[in-house]
Amino acid sequence: MNNQTVLVTGGTGFLAVNIILQLLQKGFKVNTTLRSLNRKEEIINALREGGITDVERLSFFEADLLSDKGWDEATQGCTYVLHVASPFIAEEPGDENDLIIPARDGALRALKAARRAGVKRVVLTSSFAAIGYSTAAKGHIFTEEDWTDEKAPVRAYIKSKTIAEKAAWNFIKTGNSDLELTVINPVGIFGPIIGGISSASLDTIIKGILDGTVRENAPFTFGVVDVRDAADIHIKAMLHPDAAGQRFLATSAGSMSFYDVAALIKKERSQLAGNIASMQPTPIEDYIVMSNKKAVETLNWHPYDKEVAILASVDSYNLINA
Repeated sequence: MNNQTVLVTGGTGFLAVNIILQLLQKGFKVNTTLRSLNRKEEIINALREGGITDVERLSFFEADLLSDKGWDEATQGCTYVLHVASPFIAEEPGDENDLIIPARDGALRALKAARRAGVKRVVLTSSFAAIGYSTAAKGHIFTEEDWTDEKAPVRAYIKSKTIAEKAAWNFIKTGNSDLELTVINPVGIFGPIIGGISSASLDTIIKGILDGTVRENAPFTFGVVDVRDAADIHIKAMLHPDAAGQRFLATSAGSMSFYDVAALIKKERSQLAGNIASMQPTPIEDYIVMSNKKAVETLNWHPYDKEVAILASVDSYNLINA
């Protein structure tokens, strides 16, 4: 057993519950924050579905991104903090600050509480949104060196993730503390669902294509990362001495379009393809290109192929609806 305690914020999220699962499997003690303790049974049920039989090493704390209450209690005694919680709204909000303020202020609350508690390292879940929306994609390979310009005309979620990550780096740069920061920038997170806890990427893309509500190929392509790998890279970044002060783009090799997802399901899960609409393919020159070289070489991170992640999502929805 490991005597170190890790705080994972936003425990009811698709990524967060998978991180908690892997940490418990590795013997860590885990604290997690929820906006309401009424939802803790959702996490326990998901963990049991994932194979955890003993949840005695898991503790729950009520904390909100917009309030100081509960953060000191949640971080007390922790060696590491994985700040995964961040607001997401599928529709564009009427006021972008509905996303920006909780994302930025929540990240700063987690960092300040971690500093007060003497935490060694915070791993912040940012997003490809903070990397890929200000450089022309054609002919460009996106890496951790790229930044989205939050002053550009981008969607509120993209702006919120960019502003929150920049605020976190600025906090570390200007703070008088030994607290370390590492940032993970995942692309679209797919993979198996446990305990019915899903994500916007799954519900919008996988479910929409399967049930036929997505009728056309979207005018963009996207990176794919399996949730099991997204959890793994957070833990690797938490522990690796060379990860301090670094950001890591978390993506499988290659990118996909809605057409590619539909074609993959038709090929590999033909029995589920009855409602899938016919779509026009994406021209090869329009695919976004990203590099996971830094994560592979620094952290020895080797993610599943994108097709494995997509099919795991498809199989989960099939089981849920069976």
